[in-house]
Amino acid sequence: MVARGLGNRDAGGAAGVGSPHQLTYCPWCGAKIDPRQQHIKVQKYPAEARTFIYCGDEGGQCPFTPRQAPNEGLPVVVVDEEIYRRVPAMIIATVDKFAQMPWNGRIQALFGQVSGWCERHGFRSPDLDDAESHPVYRGMPRARTTPTPLLRPPDLIIQDELHLISGPLGSLVGLYETAVDKLCRWEVDGHSVRPKVIASTATIRRARDQVSAVFQRQVNVFPPPGLDATDNFFAREREISEAMPGRLYLGICAPGRRLKAALIRVYVALLASSQTVYARVGVKGDPWMTLVGYFNSLRELGGMRRLVDDDVRSRLRRMDERGLSKRDLYSYSAVEELTSRKQSTEIPDILDRMGIPFDPALEARRRDRSGGGARDRELLRRPLDVMLATNMISVGVDVQRLGLMVVAGQPKATSEYIQATSRVGRRKPGLVLTVYNWTRPRDLSHYETFLHYHATFYKHVEALSVTPFAPGAVARGLTGIFVSCVRLMGTAFNANTTAGQVARDHPFVREAIAEIARRAGLVGSGRDTEAEVAALLERRVDGWLREAGNIAGGRTLGYQGSRDGVTVPLLRKPGIESWTDFTCLNSLRDVEPPVNLVFSDFGMDEPPPVAPIVAGGDD
Repeated sequence: MVARGLGNRDAGGAAGVGSPHQLTYCPWCGAKIDPRQQHIKVQKYPAEARTFIYCGDEGGQCPFTPRQAPNEGLPVVVVDEEIYRRVPAMIIATVDKFAQMPWNGRIQALFGQVSGWCERHGFRSPDLDDAESHPVYRGMPRARTTPTPLLRPPDLIIQDELHLISGPLGSLVGLYETAVDKLCRWEVDGHSVRPKVIASTATIRRARDQVSAVFQRQVNVFPPPGLDATDNFFAREREISEAMPGRLYLGICAPGRRLKAALIRVYVALLASSQTVYARVGVKGDPWMTLVGYFNSLRELGGMRRLVDDDVRSRLRRMDERGLSKRDLYSYSAVEELTSRKQSTEIPDILDRMGIPFDPALEARRRDRSGGGARDRELLRRPLDVMLATNMISVGVDVQRLGLMVVAGQPKATSEYIQATSRVGRRKPGLVLTVYNWTRPRDLSHYETFLHYHATFYKHVEALSVTPFAPGAVARGLTGIFVSCVRLMGTAFNANTTAGQVARDHPFVREAIAEIARRAGLVGSGRDTEAEVAALLERRVDGWLREAGNIAGGRTLGYQGSRDGVTVPLLRKPGIESWTDFTCLNSLRDVEPPVNLVFSDFGMDEPPPVAPIVAGGDD
């Protein structure tokens, strides 16, 4: 069973809200999954509290259609609450989910710490609000909770794109990996067994140091290097030929011209030229009909999006006057972007549209409107002419038909440049044009050494920096991993209301301190770091016990507060207030609080209004 954590069951999904509509096609037969066609069914508590995803095969031949699998559908779970109850065999998530471990006691089920099995809802843990038994409800039989032994913790951890675990994010990931590694261990014949870790990346340097800092493991390259440098088991280096055309890089620099003016002309020339090729050879010209534009920032992408909708669109209609084919971008849906401004529910559809080819036969059917079935309507959707993207395209985008990319300015990291440009030219000849900004010395340097840099750019990949137990990382994440270990190691302190029952000499507390301090000594600079971290943890235990001792008047200390007005929170979310020992990250990207800027419309010669002085204020 595959799971992907999202957090709610709202199929409509407002901005920033997850949706169960994560699979756009059935992985078994390829039929489209459309929530508007009742392919997604939600049953809320006190029913099964399940989200069923069915195949959209109109003929009902697929074994995962509502007719053949009415009570199960596809074996996929996409909502956090269901993941904790069903405990899938494989979980797909981002490292950002690590930050939820101290806040959510239900996560302990993923590490095998379960306290029972409900016949209707799945596994239980102390932090789950569920009854011991359930009466008959809407045709479902009576259900009860039975004791169950602990489950086996995860045996295998796969970290894709290891090169992204770097910088501040990588340091926090390495810190939280301390808790993950501790919670994944289990005893076999008196020996502590750790999960196997497999990490993959195509662009990395000093991998041994990074893996040691993040996972505290030794590096074994698989497969090991062989006798031939051109054959590494996964890929074989071939000579450039008509059968194996590879990828061609071109550099463009226009001194004295604005970067946007140069980009407009490059976009127009490429779109018109690809249209000319397409008019001559038909579907064989498809790889170069979708232009992918890569940008280093959202600000640059937003400016180019406006220019594509205006200048580029109008110039393409007159390119026949210059000897090329004119091209009409038809509608504004011909231009799309792949950025963080898109909702999670929109990204799967955008990736699907990137795979739609330019085909004269499909265009003829599109004009005739002859398609009647859902499959025909899907094939008749218009392909994308222009795709504008940030570094989101450099990870997880595997569209084989793409063959044309324009990079606006040299990316900051060579690994990012390699990853982004390798999205094109995977099966067909690829063409990558890098338009340099002549006002930036770094861009000029890359342009002047263009041939040598591209012939050897794998050796220019930067070494990554990961420092999990540096003072800054410890100040931000030490409380999170300490509370995670104490809360998720067993059932003693798992429920939210048990935070006030912690004891200094409890085995969970002592094991957590010993494990975190030991790892700090191995990853950091030795015994000094180990002693410093141990002292910081003891100070947090003192503060924890002090918070528990200050609770009176019928109130309870919880990890987080509740609406009952009785539970007092131990952990505090980051904000504009000063950090304390119990300020705990809610996301691995919340390293620093945001700052609100207020812009006024007053001129330089006009003084701003003076705020009135209120007597008795604190300021």
